[in-house]
This record gives sequence, structure tokens and C-alpha cells, in this order.
Amino acid sequence: MSRITWNLDQLEAFVTAARCGSFTATARQLGKAQSRVSTAIANLEADLGFLLFDRSGKFPVLTEDGREVLNDAVSVLTQCQRLQSRALSVVSANPVQLAIAMDEAVPIENFEMLYARLADRFPHLSVTLLNGSQEDIASWIDEEKADIGFVLQDHVLPDSLERYAIARTGQALIVSENHPLAAVPAPTESQLIEYRQLVIRDRLGQALGKPISPSYWHVDSFYLISSLAMQGIGWAFVPEHVATAEWYEVKTLSTENLPYQQDFILSAIKRRDTAWNAVLEWLLAESQQLFTEEKEA
Repeated sequence: MSRITWNLDQLEAFVTAARCGSFTATARQLGKAQSRVSTAIANLEADLGFLLFDRSGKFPVLTEDGREVLNDAVSVLTQCQRLQSRALSVVSANPVQLAIAMDEAVPIENFEMLYARLADRFPHLSVTLLNGSQEDIASWIDEEKADIGFVLQDHVLPDSLERYAIARTGQALIVSENHPLAAVPAPTESQLIEYRQLVIRDRLGQALGKPISPSYWHVDSFYLISSLAMQGIGWAFVPEHVATAEWYEVKTLSTENLPYQQDFILSAIKRRDTAWNAVLEWLLAESQQLFTEEKEA
């Protein structure tokens, strides 16, 4: 058996280049000189014995062989990150500081209870709470500005992060009391498309909800959506806990006549390569238990 000569830096350069579509963008993302990226990929190709990219055009394009090994390369890097996380977990002691990033759309009452339990369980822990949009949370975790994050939707995450499901929460169809749809207890899709829809999207411009109505506004906050719906500007799907918040006077309509009703998923996210210390393990388990208790109540 021949000796393995390629290394993880080469695999990282290859995988990143495959996703970025250019060596220049790869160098920018990895914080390295372009020549180092090009050399790493060329050395990997030499070690493997075949070309990974076709460089005949303006931008490098994966060869058939490159496409074949890309998933294997991603898998190797993922396993290395998990090994690093496991190793750090073995040697790490209880932290004295913890940064938690929280999606502004999560059920705040539940998390207030969670944080009260955290304060009792770890009285000497210094905690920083960060509140932002879902893409903020992913960025803060990826950049190690926060140790763990809580998000409400299935937003696409960087490969460096992992998601841990906590609970599912239903969606509600809301309108203002004065909206024409308020007189329709269980509207059909054909009735909804007659009126403006308020659709959630992130601050980077990616739509997280697919519009039903041809007339729609994109808004980056469920709470702002609810405020606009309360003013009669349009109808919207929002998480149930937002629809029932006492500061919004909106009417909830039945979705029984609609062909789809997708739940929202509350999840914790963490970097694959960071340690699971006692506090993080407790926080994840306690959050899952808290929402189980609420469901059974």
C-alpha cells in the first residue's frame, strides 16, 4: 500500500475552491495567498495522480474525477473537525465564560426560563447574550464570537457548523381584525393570493419563505411582519408564539384548507471543531427538556 502524502490543508483548499468557483475567492476566504492555494491544490493533484480542476477556462471547473472525490474530501474534513471537538472535550474544564447567540424569533419566554436555570446551575459563569437575525447567529458561531446559538428555521449553514434539533413549533396564519380575510375563518389558497403577503427573508436577501401571493413584501423579522399585519398591510405566516404575543392584536385564521403547513424547527448550532464542555452539554439537554415539558403541560 502506498504511503498517503496529501494533507488536510490541501483538502481544505480543494473543497473551498470547489465551492467558491475560483482560486482567488478561495484564498480570500482562507486568508492565504492565492499562490499557496494554487500550490496546495496542484500538490494534491500530484499526490492523487489525477486532475481535480480543468483550468482551461477563465475559472477552474471540477473534472469528473474531482466531482467524484469531493464528497470524500468533505467527509474527511468533517470527521477531523469532530475528532478535534472530541479531543477538546476530553481536556477542557468547565468554562468561566460563555457567549450565547439567540435568533430574535425564538420563543423568548422559554429562553428566559432557560437562562434562569442556567444562572442557578452555574452561579459563577460569566454569560454574554447576543441577539440577532438567523444569519447573524450562524456568522457569530462560525467566527467563534459565540459558543452556541439558537435559531428557529432550517437556514443553510456553513459546513463548519452542526445543527441539533430542540423542538418543532407550528406556524400561524395572521391578518388584522379589519383585513378582508378576517371574515374568512379558513381561507383557501385562491383566496389568499388575492391579497398582499408578508414573507420572511434574511438580511442577506435570501427568502426563507416561498410567497403564495403574486403580491408580496419581503421582511427580515417575524415581529415586524406581525406589526405590519396588524396595520392591515398584508397577511402572513408566523410562528405560533409570535402570533399569540400579547403586544400584537392580530387574528389567527385556520390553515385547514391549505395544502401545506410547514412547522418551524428550533435548533441549537455549534462549530463542529469546538469542545462540548459541561455547560454546553447541560444547555442543550436542558433546552430540549424545557420544550418537552411545555409540550406535555
